[in-house]
Amino acid sequence: MNELTELKFTVSGRVSRPCAEVYEAVADPEQLSKYFTTGGARGRLESGAVVQWDFHDFPGAFPVTVVEAVPHSRIVIQWEGQEAAGGVGSTTVEFEFEPVADDATRTLVTITESSWNPTSLGARSAFDNCQGWTGMLAALKAWLEYGINLREGFYA
Repeated sequence: MNELTELKFTVSGRVSRPCAEVYEAVADPEQLSKYFTTGGARGRLESGAVVQWDFHDFPGAFPVTVVEAVPHSRIVIQWEGQEAAGGVGSTTVEFEFEPVADDATRTLVTITESSWNPTSLGARSAFDNCQGWTGMLAALKAWLEYGINLREGFYA
């Protein structure tokens, strides 16, 4: 039996827009600020960049390190996680954008966050972030498909 060394989770959803458009809605700070980072995003998600994300529901800007950005396909970021496994102090979040086979006008967005301690505090942090990324996917879909900001007034 293998020992559990870290916790991770994956959430996914389909957005009725092509990969390029969905990718841009995540990578572009102006768009991201309209539906997800309620306090604003500063800096484009490009390989090697360190950007800032701010949320009204959890005040204070967070530095986000972009490990990898492959246009229209994949973004990998790292950000602070107090309950991160291995003593590294950060978790890794992978965004994957895949065209859905029905003529590529829809995109499957998959978000995986890893590197949480396999403890009760690590699980609580992972569950909180899982809820956050699920909310982000719903907000992304509502924004791109209908122009609705689901987070406006939700937390404050």
